[in-house]
Amino acid sequence: MDPQTILIAAGTALAGLVGYLLLGGRSDDAAASRVQAIAGKPSRGSPLRDRLKTEDPNNRRRQIEDSLKKIEERQKTRKRKSKTIAARLMQADLSITPAHFLIGSAATAMFTALLLFVFGVPPLMVAGAAFVAGFGVPRFILNMLIKRRQKKFVQNFADGMDIIVRGVRTGLPLGDCLRIIAHESPDPLGAEFRRVVEAESVGVPIEIALEQLYDRLPISEVNFFATVLNIQKTTGGNLAESLSNLSNVLRSRKILAEKIKALSAEAKVSAIIIGALPLVVMGLVWMMSPDYMAELFTTERGQTNLMIGAAMMGIGILIMRKMIDFKY
Repeated sequence: MDPQTILIAAGTALAGLVGYLLLGGRSDDAAASRVQAIAGKPSRGSPLRDRLKTEDPNNRRRQIEDSLKKIEERQKTRKRKSKTIAARLMQADLSITPAHFLIGSAATAMFTALLLFVFGVPPLMVAGAAFVAGFGVPRFILNMLIKRRQKKFVQNFADGMDIIVRGVRTGLPLGDCLRIIAHESPDPLGAEFRRVVEAESVGVPIEIALEQLYDRLPISEVNFFATVLNIQKTTGGNLAESLSNLSNVLRSRKILAEKIKALSAEAKVSAIIIGALPLVVMGLVWMMSPDYMAELFTTERGQTNLMIGAAMMGIGILIMRKMIDFKY
C-alpha cells in the first residue's frame, strides 16, 4: 500500500471518530444515567428517585413550616374570639350565659347607685361608683377565676405530658394515654382531657379537639401541646421525644415563674403600700377631724379634686402593675 492511501484511510478513520464523539456519542442524560447505574443510583425520573425526593429533609422542613403557618393563622382568629364575654365565661368554666352576666352587672350597678343615693352621696360620685361596681368588679372577678383555673391546670400539665411520654414509649396508643390523664389527673386537667377524649370518641379529629381545648384554656402551654401533636400527625416524628422536650420546657417555665415571683415580691409589696397609703391617710384624717375632710364630699371643688385624685391614683396603680408584670 502506498503512503498516500494509508494517509487517506487514517484521515477518514480520524474524521469518523471525531464525528462520532461530537454527534453520535452519548448525550449528557445518557452519560448521567450510565454513571448513576454504575454508582448504584437511580436515574432521573425513576419512582425511587421520586420517593426519595418526597422524603428529603428540605421537603419535610417545608411541610413543617406550612403546618406552622396554618396553625398561627388559626390561633390569630381564635385570639380575637377569646376576648368576648361568652369566651371568657367558658374559660372560667361558668355555666351562666353572657346575657345573664350582663344583666347581673347592670343590676349590681343599679343597686350600688340606689344605695349611695339614699345615703346622700353626690351624683357625680354615685355615677363613678356605679360604673366601677357594674363594669369593673364583675370583670375583675371573672378574670380572677380564669387566672386561678389556668394556674391549677398548669401545675399538673407537665405531669400529664410525662404520662403520655411513658405510655407511648411502652407501646400504648395516644388515645389510651389521654384517657389515663382524663381519669387519673385532678381537675381542671382531668376534666379538660375528659372533654378531649369524649370529643375524639364521637369522631371529632384530634386537632379540632385540641383547638377547642385551647379555646377553653388560651395559654401558651396548651398551644405548645397542640402544635406538637398537629406537626407530629402531619409530618411524623418521634412523639415521645417531642413531648419529653415539651415537658422539660414546661417545668423550666414553671421554675422561671417562681424565680420571677420571688425577685419581684419586694416591688409588689412596695406598690401595694404606695397604692394603699393615700386611702389609709384619708381614713385616719377622717376619723380624727371629720369636719376638715367633709369639704371633699360636700363642696363642688372638693368633689372635683377627689375625682381627679382617684383618676391619678388609678393611673399610677396601672403603671406600677405594668412595671412589675413580667412576661416569661
